[in-house]
Amino acid sequence: MKDKPNSIRTYDEDGFRKRAACLCVRNELEDEILLVTSSGDRDRWIVPGGGLEPNEDSSAAALREVMEEAGVIGHLARCLGSFEHPERRHRTSVYVLNVTEELKEWEDCGSRQRKWFKLDDAIAELSVHKPVQCKYVRLLSKNENQRASTNSPPAPENAQNQPKASVSGLLMSARNNIKTNSIVEDELGTR
Repeated sequence: MKDKPNSIRTYDEDGFRKRAACLCVRNELEDEILLVTSSGDRDRWIVPGGGLEPNEDSSAAALREVMEEAGVIGHLARCLGSFEHPERRHRTSVYVLNVTEELKEWEDCGSRQRKWFKLDDAIAELSVHKPVQCKYVRLLSKNENQRASTNSPPAPENAQNQPKASVSGLLMSARNNIKTNSIVEDELGTR
């Protein structure tokens, strides 16, 4: 786990570290995800994500983390849920991010690589060192298989359940020290 200088870890009421992550997808088929190499071991692939900063909601943290670690920008499609890792004592809110832009340079580009993986290949990579992250991808894979079997496009999301966050909103929020919309956190009961 990489700590940034001057970072403050945030914890929930049960003493678990609060984290957020994104399964970054290229298109509505959601048949490929973007993984990044671990900051500690460039041979290990992981789902981009990290800790929430004080007064930051999980959707804003997810957007910030993928921009820092993977150098991608996009729109949050939905929250897959909150996943607990009891041994590491953290809970991660995981979102699906529809990638709209891949940056040529980003904060961690000198220490991380990024690569698109088919879902089965991503699960194989993650199963060795990050089995908890396999759960996220399996949920996405299950959704993709359900759409394929019904031969129907992805169902439209209910606008009330959509996280209302974007990179521009995140940057404005950071500048003005205003929290972004926390609809998803309220639904997850993490606030």
